[in-house]
Amino acid sequence: MGGEELSLMENERKGRRLWKKVKYQLVEYHSLPGYLRDNEYILAHYRSEWPIKQVLLSAFTIHNETLNVWTHLIGFFIFLALTIYTAMKIPKVVDLNSLQHFPDMLKKADLHKLQSEILTCLPSMPDLHRLRDEISSWHIKEYLYNCLPVRFSSSNHTDACVLLSVKDDLANIIAPLMIRPITRWPFFAFLGGAMFCLLASSICHLLSCHSARMAYIMLRLDYAGIAALISTSFYPPVYYSFMCDPFFCNLYLGFITVLGIATILFSLLPVFQNPEFRTIRASLFFGMGLSGAAPILHKLYLFWGQPEVFHTTAYEILMGVLYGIGALVYATRIPERWMPGKFDIAGHSHQLFHILVVAGAYAHYRAGLVYLRWRDLQGC
Repeated sequence: MGGEELSLMENERKGRRLWKKVKYQLVEYHSLPGYLRDNEYILAHYRSEWPIKQVLLSAFTIHNETLNVWTHLIGFFIFLALTIYTAMKIPKVVDLNSLQHFPDMLKKADLHKLQSEILTCLPSMPDLHRLRDEISSWHIKEYLYNCLPVRFSSSNHTDACVLLSVKDDLANIIAPLMIRPITRWPFFAFLGGAMFCLLASSICHLLSCHSARMAYIMLRLDYAGIAALISTSFYPPVYYSFMCDPFFCNLYLGFITVLGIATILFSLLPVFQNPEFRTIRASLFFGMGLSGAAPILHKLYLFWGQPEVFHTTAYEILMGVLYGIGALVYATRIPERWMPGKFDIAGHSHQLFHILVVAGAYAHYRAGLVYLRWRDLQGC
């Protein structure tokens, strides 16, 4: 092989490397195909029609969608961790194997004396329902903790101090036996809706630049995720507020479920993704969230004066404010509309919207914990 042929092959390799480098360069807004033109105030750093491999790798590079991808991907992992924590720790499950970590002194204690002292301290069985009503404002574990004796007499008649941690463990075991926890499915439905929304949004922002067909599919997935989050956010407050009134419980749950499905179906229309429909999209989702005011006001009317009701309502108002500000920022494209090109990489409206959505969903998670504690203790 002659030197001229080697030179030609080297030039060809250099040409391919140069073309690959140019082909996967970030481009400006005016160079985008129509389906990628969504925000004229973000002027540069766009990916356009990249191969799927390059699109996936771009999750670890800097462009104007990087923070859009990661704000919701991190949010997804946060809610995945919260779901696992909730399933494992709330409430603490009665596990007889947990007795294995008790000190030997407890195993050797006079259990008949322990049983006698607990039965003397606790009210009679017919009064347990009254007890639950009377202490609904604080945790029954505290009652049991104060009730359990501090010292026991061991089998060989020598005193053994029972550590405070042992009393705490005993209270954790006995409390669920007195109060049967209510169903958790509405709470886990909300957590599932939140995770689906966050993951769908992250995938959408990562893959939409691949092709027009991929953008069409991903945007529908994103809209479905938003509708799922809003709909399932209703489930804990509606179910736990009206679990003793099946008519209103089914009415509110049915309404928001039908509204969520209708929103998803409407979002399948091609015209729904056009930039000029940005305000309509934001208004539709905002209207879905605003419809939650009816069951919240109804809940306040029914349970006015109970601290848990005010506590949950405060969280729900915070969630609504965060979602509302997010929708407003998304629709008005603030702050990039004030300084086009200055917020291309970081700080533009969609990133702020993502952060507010995660914060609002977490506020709702905190409200859900209050609902579970309230209904576990009070029941119907």
